[in-house]
Amino acid sequence: MKMIGSDYVLEAHNIFHTTEVDGGGCFNGAGNSALVLKGVNLTVHSGEVMAILGSKGSGKRALLDVISRRADGATRGQVLLNGSPLSKALFQQRCGYVTQSCTFVPGLTVAQTLHYTPTILSGYLKSSKVRQVLADLALSQVAHKRVEYLNISEARRLAIGIQLVRDPVMLLLDEPTHGLDPLSAYLLISILSNTAKKTGCGILLSLEKPRSDVFPFLDRALFLCLGGVVYSGGTRAMLEYFHGIGFPCPQLENPLMYYLCLSTVDRRSRDRFLESSQQIEALVERFSRETPISDAPLNNMGSGKVPLAYGKPGELKVWVMLYLKLLASTFSCGLVGMKTLFLRMLLLPLALSILWAFYTDVGDDAHGFFTKNGMILNILGLSYACGILTTISLFPIWRKKFSQDTPEGLYSGTTLLIAYNSVSIPFSAVSAVIASCVVYPLLLDVKYNNGIVFAYLFVALWSSFVLAEQLTIAFLLVVKVPFNAAIAVTYVLVISIALASGTVRSFKGLQPWLQDNTKGTHTRYASSLLHSIAFQSRKLNCTPTASVICPKPADFMHERLGLPDPDETIDVAASCAFAVGLAAFNMLVYLFPMPRCVRQKFKD
Repeated sequence: MKMIGSDYVLEAHNIFHTTEVDGGGCFNGAGNSALVLKGVNLTVHSGEVMAILGSKGSGKRALLDVISRRADGATRGQVLLNGSPLSKALFQQRCGYVTQSCTFVPGLTVAQTLHYTPTILSGYLKSSKVRQVLADLALSQVAHKRVEYLNISEARRLAIGIQLVRDPVMLLLDEPTHGLDPLSAYLLISILSNTAKKTGCGILLSLEKPRSDVFPFLDRALFLCLGGVVYSGGTRAMLEYFHGIGFPCPQLENPLMYYLCLSTVDRRSRDRFLESSQQIEALVERFSRETPISDAPLNNMGSGKVPLAYGKPGELKVWVMLYLKLLASTFSCGLVGMKTLFLRMLLLPLALSILWAFYTDVGDDAHGFFTKNGMILNILGLSYACGILTTISLFPIWRKKFSQDTPEGLYSGTTLLIAYNSVSIPFSAVSAVIASCVVYPLLLDVKYNNGIVFAYLFVALWSSFVLAEQLTIAFLLVVKVPFNAAIAVTYVLVISIALASGTVRSFKGLQPWLQDNTKGTHTRYASSLLHSIAFQSRKLNCTPTASVICPKPADFMHERLGLPDPDETIDVAASCAFAVGLAAFNMLVYLFPMPRCVRQKFKD
């Protein structure tokens, strides 16, 4: 664990950064580029709090992104930690970044959220660290409160606590007081200042509208305007500097807001815009002239080596934390837990129980054959629909959490999916067993009890549910709105049912090339299993008369599926292979970095 007296220095040296400011989508090519940071320098020591001040568009977030190695675009200059280049891997190990939007897993308490944060600590040390962070952030009284019931101040402090549990030497915060009332903002800044002094963590935060009461808690300040530095240094020296260049702060004025207004372009009229722009250019040039840029690092301590308090937790440990977090959310006592359990276990059985209202007395004549064919259509459609609904209700929060955690390098998308599937697949299996018990009497008379036939029914229902679930997960990788992903998946599966199930139209009505292509769909094999159960797994009770036609099952299945005698072994293997194969495919796809246009969707 990091010692309080440890001396760390974070330096940004002559930073220039160009980024895309008017970029189109994935298919519109590159947008316009702009220089958003121009020769920025800053220094933050252990135990200090430094504020980056500037109006909207001044480059505050761009500077934090450059330091944290999250920025897209071209960057020149050096970012150093104890004289050593601050790489992305080093930042992920030793520093933290709290953004404005932080997603928490609903159903968990504050204490559970902190406890399940992946760190190398475990056991008593982890519990002690969590209790310390709760006390330092004034969260002890809400430790057992569920995160969905936190107010904005408590949620903001919890987001900070998630980073502090990892014991960073430098902590970056993007406008932590945004949206807070004055009292909460004061409390937060005072807590950050005390935490910095107590733990030795250097804190770099951005502020857009600083109040006067936070001024005593700031050790350093950096004023930005359109990417240029108006001032960077100690807050006490700031007053002397501006007084020396002819801009003393009036008495009873908030010095932070006074000099922030001085560093902001006035856009109320063209004349004011030109006048304020010229004044700011002069201030930036004067500060640059009075603090000449050196080619050498500002700090050479440590001989380029950064002492690590402790390293990054392993993938197995991260998987365990994600798995436990999923279980805790599922079995939480509250609306979130009840909703999750209902969707995972009861939705499919309840949906299929509706069929009892329409298919209780189905005969074995020609009319009964087509009625059972329609029932198979409904079974497939409801199984797919339940998989889609469950996934768009439960997975998006984890997808959003993953997109926010990806820059921290804590875990890969594959690790997330392994943990998610480790919970969802067993639940879906239990749900499919219950659903099979519901549907079995509709397809077969109760007196024809057959364990193998029941297993076929289970495979058809379970594989259909899992395939729809995994297909939705695949679309949610690139589609941010769950409803849009559900529409896309529904469209794909409706086409699959229409062409490959033999329920909407028979195979005889399809072109030969379409009949061959249906072999590449899950629906063909699941439907074949259900048809085998309904028409070949029991004796038919039908007496032909002048008005009653008793078709042969083999002839009916040959017409509808193109197979007079399906091979159930192949159907079982293929159905499972499609479901499991798509899950494996998703794990592979989630390993690859997403294009910038996709990352931007999930950034905020």
